[in-house]
Amino acid sequence: MGKFIVGFLALLLIVLLGSVIFEKTYAFPSQVQFGITFSPKYARYLNLDWQKTYVELLDDLKVKNLRIPGYWDILEPEKGKYDFAETDFMLAEAGKRNARVILVLGVKQPRWPECHIPAWAKSLSTEERKKKILQFIQKTAERYDSHRAVWAWQVENEPFLPFFGEGCDPTDGNFLKAETNLVRSINGKKIIISDSGELGSWIVPMQLSDIFGTTLYREVSNPVMGYFTYPALPYFYNLKSQIAKIFAPRNQKVVVIELQAEPWFADGDPLTNISQQAKRFPVQKMESYINYAKKTGFDEMYLWGVEWWYLMARQGYPEYLDFAKTLFR
Repeated sequence: MGKFIVGFLALLLIVLLGSVIFEKTYAFPSQVQFGITFSPKYARYLNLDWQKTYVELLDDLKVKNLRIPGYWDILEPEKGKYDFAETDFMLAEAGKRNARVILVLGVKQPRWPECHIPAWAKSLSTEERKKKILQFIQKTAERYDSHRAVWAWQVENEPFLPFFGEGCDPTDGNFLKAETNLVRSINGKKIIISDSGELGSWIVPMQLSDIFGTTLYREVSNPVMGYFTYPALPYFYNLKSQIAKIFAPRNQKVVVIELQAEPWFADGDPLTNISQQAKRFPVQKMESYINYAKKTGFDEMYLWGVEWWYLMARQGYPEYLDFAKTLFR
């Protein structure tokens, strides 16, 4: 037991020393570029006018970098019948303001249930559904191929996180490669693939993408442990990226594609217990997460939670939007 304690303390000392050396010697970016992920589907769930909210975040928050989902069940609600009105609106408004957009392609997208499969496709076999997914991706990518606002495609969302999501097909690296190859054949826009910052290996997503997107969550919850904070120090993410890059020569950059800026809803509904949400996730916690993320050394970060900020502002808690304004101006 004594040797174990000594070994543990020695390891802890090495980790802490590594953090100090990293912060003293790493060439941190002089400026971090912040963006947001916006989900019209989630905004509607929160009883927000999603179009009004979207325009407000462009005009009032002055957001210039966005990640926008392209939900399969919204864009192809009936087999072979497409409705791009939602995405057309968001890209048009972004283009008017010279904002840059990452458009997410594929079945696995930001926000629950993760896999947004239209009702007509749920009864298909896995192989037949894959064919339809490729057709959907091609149709979407070709439509926005030359759109001035779209600078990059994200292919799927955390495709190697198999246990998170509802109604998802098993993880298939070969199919992800087929999706990526299809998108590359359409045009030369950058391709982003994301993975869990804390749980993913990063190597395969890095190998397939031009830009790798890591998620970064601080406080989460599971049925066994309840709420807990990840113990990783900021330089863990940068060190992990340097190791993964050894196996991924294609990789050009790492961005924080999903930075937690809202509470983790383990139970309950975000539309209820508003005061408890404010206590669990005060604006000081949001600010601390931003400061933590800056210490990773990455220079581009997309905040997760803008819809919740607007919900809270309408419930008498404007401090989240007020703080966010300081990041985008």
